[in-house]
Amino acid sequence: MPIPDSQSLKPVANDAVREAAGPFFDDLAQRASGGDGEGAATLLARLREDGGAEGLANAIFFEAPFLREAMLRDPAFAADALTGDPERTLDAIIAELGRTLGETEGEQEAKTALRRARQRAALAIALADLSGAWSVEQVTEGLSAFADAALGGTVDWLLRAAYRKAHLEGFDEASPGRGSGYIVLAMGKYGARELNYSSDIDLMVFYDPEVAPLAEGVEASTFFVRLTRRLVSFLQDITADGYVFRVDLRLRPDPRATNIAIAVEAAAQYYESMGQNWERAAMIKARPVAGDMAAGADFLDRLTPFVWRKYLDFAAILDVQSLKRQIHSVKGHGTVAVRGHNLKLGRGGIREIEFFVQTQQLIAGGRMPELRGRQTLEMLDALAEADWIAPDVADELKDAYRFLRTVEHRLQMMNDEQTHTLPSDDEAFARFALFAGFETPEALEAALEPVLKTVERHYSALFEQSAGLGVDAGNLVFTGGEDDPGTLEALSQLGFTKVSEISAAIRGWHFGRFPATRSARARERLTEIMPALLTALSRAGEPDSAFFAFDRFLTGLPAGVQLFSLLWANPKLLDLVATLMGTAPRLADQVSHRPRIFDAVLDPGFFGPLPGREELDAAVDEALAGELTFEESLDRARVVGHEQMFRIGMRVLTDTVSAAEAGRAYTALADVLSARLLKACQTDFAETHGRVPGGEAVLVAMGKWGGREMTASSDLDLILIYETAEADAMSDGAKPLMAGQYYARLTKRLVSALSAPTAEGVLYEVDMRLRPSGNAGPLATHISSFVAYHQGSAWTWERMALTRARVVAGDGALTRTVEDAIAAALRQPRDVAALASDAVDMRRRLLSEFGGRGLWDLKHTRGGLIDIEFIAQFLQVANAATHERILDQTTHEALGHLAAEGLIASAEAHALRDANGLYHRLTQVIRLCVADRFEPDKAPEGLKRLLAQAGDAPDLGALEARLAETQAQVAGLFDKIVGPL
Repeated sequence: MPIPDSQSLKPVANDAVREAAGPFFDDLAQRASGGDGEGAATLLARLREDGGAEGLANAIFFEAPFLREAMLRDPAFAADALTGDPERTLDAIIAELGRTLGETEGEQEAKTALRRARQRAALAIALADLSGAWSVEQVTEGLSAFADAALGGTVDWLLRAAYRKAHLEGFDEASPGRGSGYIVLAMGKYGARELNYSSDIDLMVFYDPEVAPLAEGVEASTFFVRLTRRLVSFLQDITADGYVFRVDLRLRPDPRATNIAIAVEAAAQYYESMGQNWERAAMIKARPVAGDMAAGADFLDRLTPFVWRKYLDFAAILDVQSLKRQIHSVKGHGTVAVRGHNLKLGRGGIREIEFFVQTQQLIAGGRMPELRGRQTLEMLDALAEADWIAPDVADELKDAYRFLRTVEHRLQMMNDEQTHTLPSDDEAFARFALFAGFETPEALEAALEPVLKTVERHYSALFEQSAGLGVDAGNLVFTGGEDDPGTLEALSQLGFTKVSEISAAIRGWHFGRFPATRSARARERLTEIMPALLTALSRAGEPDSAFFAFDRFLTGLPAGVQLFSLLWANPKLLDLVATLMGTAPRLADQVSHRPRIFDAVLDPGFFGPLPGREELDAAVDEALAGELTFEESLDRARVVGHEQMFRIGMRVLTDTVSAAEAGRAYTALADVLSARLLKACQTDFAETHGRVPGGEAVLVAMGKWGGREMTASSDLDLILIYETAEADAMSDGAKPLMAGQYYARLTKRLVSALSAPTAEGVLYEVDMRLRPSGNAGPLATHISSFVAYHQGSAWTWERMALTRARVVAGDGALTRTVEDAIAAALRQPRDVAALASDAVDMRRRLLSEFGGRGLWDLKHTRGGLIDIEFIAQFLQVANAATHERILDQTTHEALGHLAAEGLIASAEAHALRDANGLYHRLTQVIRLCVADRFEPDKAPEGLKRLLAQAGDAPDLGALEARLAETQAQVAGLFDKIVGPL
């Protein structure tokens, strides 16, 4: 199916769109009739004169709030932009901004001019894009040109201000950047002049103290760091006029340990001695963009040998490719979906096209200078001209790139959000399809799916071609009783250090000492996969640890032919095994003790959608079918539980499910298993003690279980609530019990069923401290006591915890009663000041007890998960009496409801949800891979890479810089919304 021309994708203005846009036209007409409505009148006249412009305005009014507000805020300009030449319009905006910044000395005036120019440029470029007047290349060039003008003008303004304050002397007033020694490099899409519509700008800032015309007594580092802070503030501070650009400085060398402006010599030494391969890839797009342009060009020239190596370094290419750790190692698994798909990072997305180009540039660019360009489309042509890729591959990827970028721009310009994810909701997706230029959502899906699959196919082929590019291992001889010297050397070259122990262990495999290698067929298959297996393990970050983890796993396998045959038939699965063994010590240890759970990988549906509630119910029903003793039921439940937990964990490890999906999957599994074990306990308990006449019981999940945010190591926070027909009822069994005693013992039995170690291990740890009165209260709670407690004497922290309460199992009638009781308790009017005071005091106590564990204590640290949860819970408890729709057990969703009800600013909710998502992505990985606290200095390199990927950062240093910024932002929002600590 041919890819639609991006310039033909004009928003659809059908009858429904026109009807929905009507009120905004009415508002425009009212403004036009007012005394100061000349601009509105002009805009309205232009729209009525030009049917195409009117149709475009209908679509904007219907689906693009950001553009709609821009048009209504500045209607005279909108009228000109709709009908004028886009290039001249943008040139005029840039020229006017340059004049203003060159003439004004007032900081506020300069900031205002920047923001208003940005609003006009954003509208003009959007209209040129939506109308089809500009191609994708013109749009990205226009966005980049405005960014150059804004950034360059700001840097010049700041340098002039420094000159007026006598911090600089003897520089060129007409061109302040020249000779200043202050270097601003554009990186990423900005460096390539391929900016997104709502993109951050990635910058790196350097300075040359030997060149800078600093006044006497001015220290270079202090001056340029302060100058850079002001630059960031000028561009990204949000004022009444909005912002200009969000600025990201985390691509600089070792961002956790370096200043935001770095001396040129220090930076050059870093790259020449310690530069990483991902930094080579990043530097391909680096471009001097502001300040001392000549010095910037000289600096990049100096880095040419670092970026463009003369000789092919295939190991380096594999390392660069590892930055994009999607599940290409298991080719054939998974599907490309459209709704909810991430156009940038998802399978077949824009990032894959960019990485396709960059890896080829790194391979060949050292010997072929014509392949050193920054722009993706230009380099696809260059690669084809150099016969490095087939011309049809270049053409298909170029068409795909243009199409995906066009759809991405439509997505971003609706709300000026840096988003890349298509709506998953049917209504939202249908509305977006119209705005993207498609008559129906099905038409958008039909156009987009083959594009994604085309990109994925070419990108996967690139990995296939790279599969044999590893180190030539040399001898791999593991027969006889002695070490082969050549084999030890080959193992050492692969990166192993305990080479003699490893050689001996592999000889043991070949000698058939374990069940997995006793058959001749198994040993033959093992010999065939050995080079690929060792190569894969050597790339695991900690090769020795990965090898010995695999050895323990192999020792416990009852047979090996099936696994070795699978790996032989699909060598990409070796990367999956190596990732498990080298990245996730905790999970690898579990597999080594229970190797049969790895059988789940052999299931063809392993990388399909995670099982939902119905599928899990069926799996547990099948596992617990037949005549089983109570103890056998516990073991069977643990087997299916561990298998499913492993399946979810591997999906997290291979980045094929999101953190939210993993949290929901772990939660659904806990829901099903707890419900089944509660029934099993009730049946077993009744054999001795009978049942309480008219008695009902329900299980209430709290904490992360209640909030559907569980991880691999989450315990179960639970409360058991019961009700009886009579207060003094007794059970009717051979050993009758009073109702309170009956349900207390039943609760104890359930806790044991969930948490006691059996031959199949422990299923969950259980925590009951959230029940009324905590550890001082009864194990089981009568519904009347539960209601009375939460209506009266409950502590503030218990009321906040109740926002996550969710009934997960038990009798239907009592379920509704308990849900009503929870809702009633939460909807009581509150003394908000007292509530805030209690919440702040509680948070202070938690910080005192747990908060000193540093940046990676994502839960307890200041600005961590607890701060976000407290904000959401505090606002729900404070406002549920008047805003019933804000109640939701999941923090992310609760923040969205709070923003929708106007109880928290949209920007603040967005920041908190972004932080919450980041923390949960990292927490899912850490809880899966590490048994105790995460300590970066002791963590395997594979785990560090996985965390960097989860945080969308190039390395752990950049991720830690982002974490520090995020935690500071969250802490500030806690102080503002709940109260200062």
